[in-house]
Amino acid sequence: MHEEALCTCIVCGELKPHDQGLRIVTEFICGSCEKEMVQTDVLDEKYPFYVHQMRQIWIHKNA
Repeated sequence: MHEEALCTCIVCGELKPHDQGLRIVTEFICGSCEKEMVQTDVLDEKYPFYVHQMRQIWIHKNA
């Protein structure tokens, strides 16, 4: 039986199948987090959290 590869979402921390999200550099963002991020207004209180999580991608890449 073929095991489906799971990835940890950099935003929510949950394990999701690799085909249910997107990969940016070496990090994974699940589809539900991607959708929520795209729909979040810059004035929403969640917005700074998403910005912080996205910065982690570039910090890991440049480390």
